[in-house]
Amino acid sequence: MISDEIRKSLFAKQDLAYRDFQGALLPTVKEGKMIGVRTPELKALAKIYAKRAEIGEFLSDLPHRYFDENQLHAFLISFEKDFAKCVDEVDRFLPFIDNWATCDQLSPAVFAKHKQELLPYVDRWITSGKTYTVRFGIGMLMSHFLDGDFAPCYLDRVASIRSDEYYINMMIAWYVATALAKQYEATLPILQENRLDLWTHNKAIAKAVESRRISEEQKRFLRTLKRR
Repeated sequence: MISDEIRKSLFAKQDLAYRDFQGALLPTVKEGKMIGVRTPELKALAKIYAKRAEIGEFLSDLPHRYFDENQLHAFLISFEKDFAKCVDEVDRFLPFIDNWATCDQLSPAVFAKHKQELLPYVDRWITSGKTYTVRFGIGMLMSHFLDGDFAPCYLDRVASIRSDEYYINMMIAWYVATALAKQYEATLPILQENRLDLWTHNKAIAKAVESRRISEEQKRFLRTLKRR
C-alpha cells in the first residue's frame, strides 16, 4: 500500500526536536499524532509522490494516522492542476483537517486561474459551520479576492460570519487586516460601523498596526477605533 510506504518515508525524515517544538504550536493535534517532518522535506516528498500513478489511493485513505500525512496531503492537493479534480479533493479532505497549520498550508495554485468558478465553493465553505472549512474559505477570499478581483461584497461575507471558534475569528481578523492593507477605504467601514465582535474587531486592528503595508497615519487612526 502506498500509504504504508509514505508513512515509512515520513518516519525516515523524523526530527524529534522539531516534533516537540511544532507540537507546542498545535494544541488541537492529539499527542502521539505528530511525526516531526520539516516543511521543506514534506514538500520534496510531495513532489516525488505526486508523480506516482497510485497516489489516489493515499488521497482516498482518510482519515490519516498522523499530522505529517495530512501536511503531505495538503501539498499534494495544492499541486493539482485540474480545477475540477482539485476542488473534489479539497472537499474530500476538508472534513478531516483538525488544525490551523494544515488548513493554511492547503493552497491550490490552480484556484488563481479559476476565480469565478471558485466563488460558489467559497460561499459553501464559509457557511459550512465547520471550523477549518470556514477558515479555509476565508483564506481563499484573502488569497484571491483582495486585489484585481476585489469587490466590497466579499468583505460583507466575511464580516457577517459569527463564531465562538478561536481559529475562525483569528482568520477573520487576519483577513480584515490584510484587506486594510490592500483595500483600505473599502474596508474601513467594517471597523467604523462595529460590524465585527469585540475580540475580532480589536485583533484585526492589532494585526493591521503591525503591518508594514499600512501607513503610520492610517495606523494612528485605526488605534482610535479600538473598542472596550
